Amino acid sequence: MSEYLPGLEGVPATKSNISYLDGKKGILTYRGYRIVDLAEHSSFEETSLLLLDGDLPRQDQLQEFDRQLRNNRVVKYNIREIMKCLPATGHPMEMLQTSVASLGMFYAGDECLTGSDRCEDLHYIHNMSIKIIARMATLVAMWQHIRNGYEPFAPRKDLNYAGNLLYMFTGVEPDPFEARIIDACLILHAEHTINASTFAALVAGSTLASPYLVVAAAIGTLAGPLHGGANQRVVEMLREIGSPDKVQAWLDKKLANKEIIWGMGHREYKVKDPRAIILQKMMQQLMDHRGGKISREFETALALEAACEERLASKGVYANVDFYSGILYSELGIKEDQFTSIFAVARSAGWLAHWREQLKDNRIFRPTQVYTGYAPRDYTPIDRR
Repeated sequence: MSEYLPGLEGVPATKSNISYLDGKKGILTYRGYRIVDLAEHSSFEETSLLLLDGDLPRQDQLQEFDRQLRNNRVVKYNIREIMKCLPATGHPMEMLQTSVASLGMFYAGDECLTGSDRCEDLHYIHNMSIKIIARMATLVAMWQHIRNGYEPFAPRKDLNYAGNLLYMFTGVEPDPFEARIIDACLILHAEHTINASTFAALVAGSTLASPYLVVAAAIGTLAGPLHGGANQRVVEMLREIGSPDKVQAWLDKKLANKEIIWGMGHREYKVKDPRAIILQKMMQQLMDHRGGKISREFETALALEAACEERLASKGVYANVDFYSGILYSELGIKEDQFTSIFAVARSAGWLAHWREQLKDNRIFRPTQVYTGYAPRDYTPIDRR
């Protein structure tokens, strides 16, 4: 194939049985299970194990996986000291990439990656996946306190993954309803076929880099505003608009200037993102849980989505997962610049599932290019130029 397609749009990069999406019908499945069913009935722990192993686990398998996750939440003090040396003004995604990469210096991570073409030690792959998934949430929550000059809260083994994440952020006993919302958000963000960050993980994994560096590569890719960083931009956008009555004039100006409407449109979906539908429903449930009062940002978001649908639906542009996830996190007291970090916490399960799949039949990625430069030419000495 010699045709150049910008962004590799539509070009198959790998074979996978991890997730599937139909952008025209708005269907997303993990290992064949619809995301709407997983978000309603599963947990992040169960969904992670489903992604890693391929099937819904038995009760004893899930209990053992959960136990291992809880036992691996704590990180060595060296990591905490490294984080304390980072600029407090740095973005959490920069911290996360640095910290995850540094984990490999304190925890063994390349025993199976010795230069052979394949790593078939599933015990090694499974254990490394557990260690990384368990510590991702710890690192993100620790940074919230360290960057403000405080010691972070220690992780708790008596809480599930989502509850512990919320506790480490706030330092208070998590509201079960709010912890369940975080749990569902993690499920919704855990996997999404071969997106940019997952492709970065595949490329890094194909070189037999350690899993810490594989995830660090994916984190760096997710940080961009055209990928995971968009949810932070959505909340900033809604605050810029201010109120529902200002939506139409704001949108008219943005469309006239051909500017980005953050959280609108998706490369794959030509209908509303199924994850956005679930997140919007959860946002309404959270408002009801708190007495029915609707936040200004949510009210503005509803008005903006309606206006965008009227103007852009004919072009296949609808709300994507980022449109409501940021508002939801904001309502739970999470700072805007941490939204993408939580996205990374969830997506670590998908990245590591793809890492495992890549190692099963590994071949290093080496795409070609369409050369547009000079033909061979003679070197001119500097005194003759």
